[in-house]
Amino acid sequence: MHPRIEDYALIGDLQTAALVGRDGSIDWLCLPRFDSPACFAALLGDTDNGHWRLAPHSPEARARRSYRGDSLLLDTVWETPTGSVRVTDFMPQRDRMPDVVRIVEGLHGSVAMRGVLRLRFDYGRVVPWMRAAEGSRVAIAGPDSVWLRTPAGGRTYGKDFSTCSDFTVAAGERAAFVLTWHPSHEPRPNLIDPFQALEDTLEDWGDWSARCRYTGPYRAAVIRSLITLKALTYAPTGGIVAAPTTSLPEEPGGVRNWDYRFCWLRDASLTLNSLISAGYLDEAGAWRDWLLRAVAGAPADLQIMYGLGGERRLPEAEVPWLSGYADSRPVRIGNAAVEQRQLDVYGEVIDSFHVARTAGLPAEAHAWSIQRTLVDYLAATWRDPDEGIWEIRGPRRHFVYSKVMAWVAADRAVRAIEADPKLSGDVDRWRAMRDEVHREVCERGYDAERGAFTQFYGSAELDAATLLIPRVGFLPGDDPRVRSTVDTVRRELTTGGLVRRYSTADGSVDGLPGGEGTFVVCSFWLADALRLTGRHKEARELFERLLALRNDVGLLSEEYDPVAGRQLGNFPQAFSHIGLVGTAFELLGATGAD
Repeated sequence: MHPRIEDYALIGDLQTAALVGRDGSIDWLCLPRFDSPACFAALLGDTDNGHWRLAPHSPEARARRSYRGDSLLLDTVWETPTGSVRVTDFMPQRDRMPDVVRIVEGLHGSVAMRGVLRLRFDYGRVVPWMRAAEGSRVAIAGPDSVWLRTPAGGRTYGKDFSTCSDFTVAAGERAAFVLTWHPSHEPRPNLIDPFQALEDTLEDWGDWSARCRYTGPYRAAVIRSLITLKALTYAPTGGIVAAPTTSLPEEPGGVRNWDYRFCWLRDASLTLNSLISAGYLDEAGAWRDWLLRAVAGAPADLQIMYGLGGERRLPEAEVPWLSGYADSRPVRIGNAAVEQRQLDVYGEVIDSFHVARTAGLPAEAHAWSIQRTLVDYLAATWRDPDEGIWEIRGPRRHFVYSKVMAWVAADRAVRAIEADPKLSGDVDRWRAMRDEVHREVCERGYDAERGAFTQFYGSAELDAATLLIPRVGFLPGDDPRVRSTVDTVRRELTTGGLVRRYSTADGSVDGLPGGEGTFVVCSFWLADALRLTGRHKEARELFERLLALRNDVGLLSEEYDPVAGRQLGNFPQAFSHIGLVGTAFELLGATGAD
């Protein structure tokens, strides 16, 4: 059986990341980038597909874990009948080659430890050739080479196509393992000092976390979410991946399994808001610059997502040799949704530049030209149907949220020129578009009988994305239609008080069988909407309930099953942590009561 998704913790080096289970096993790691093939893929198969377990040999060992301070260094303390040890897992921030460091420290008594390393390149398919060399062990297969340094005094040996290490640690002793990847055609990279790397990495994270300017009552949760967002950043380009995993299911045993190791434009403005609010202007600027590079080109070619460096081709394929998490098949790499038409992304991109401009980020000379071109294109195409924010794999429709975000694009462009008349653009056309979109959405997107803005024109279905209507400024929070929409969504689109994206009851909307859990960020949107409609106490109560959904180290996945009480979907999910940070700032200083 697979561990629960919430049983994992995250370590990373700002270019890739690994998932470490409560049992001391690293079950997922892609090297050298987030989107590279995994060399540990037990998460989506079994241990034969690659993992690295380091834990006491005793079957009676019991563990507790936490991050060390405001960092991404994971401490797991193991208690055994003969003593206790602490295993610290981390990945130092790097210039070129990635390292995974695991340090075992004796706390009291003595503990017999065992390490089992099974490297399986190409998503658990390729067994490398392992040999001893230069005092280490090196594994090679095709383009990949991994060096493993083990502590002196232990016994390291091969068994069942794995590398095992047996050693004992007494109180006050330390033993370090270092796993280093590099291209197989290049010479071995320089060795790091694992103990100095620990101190340097702890200092790096401490300095970064100290810059957070949130001072409210949820500071610990906000900083942990910001650290997670930083960990999901691909430092060379500034792109932020939606999650470091692929194919963790939205329904165990189902087919809703997608690759999230890419950068979505839909996250752009909310990400910028969170980073800027927390005082991370450098990260916000890097994300804005990644966005500028990615969207450059013909406006008709704007994609909903891009690769870490802005790559456009993300072909989807299936990995049949992996059985899937909890037998959830297929396991997918790449994402065919990249070919979809989602008009809302134009609004999200334009809003991102608006957020950056109002925050005072230094302007790029060509930024306004790109925005003007995108708005002009949208002015001619916003009446078209699309697949919508949720990447519906069914027929195109006139999704209400897509139209609302078309309004946002026009509104932000108009406001930019009003604030800076030196900017050029057809402002009269944009104002007319803004008015027309607003009028049409209010006439065709609102169902007076249902008392709600609906998912798409002519439908009675609900959509959690309409909770964003007051947040983006389309209508104020005191508008009766907004309050009624919030109440209707809350009444009909929640399970156990948590919000689903939309109804998947018969698959008629998204064209897929099966269902999914509640969508974590949508519940944060509900908390925001409650605050904006004046219900501050209810908003705070919901937010605190959402905080309780985090796992023991403060991480959230994409979805949550309130019936089974477990996390679902790719993990950890940037959108969920963006929602947490955004709502914490929304609640900061909010006053009043229901």
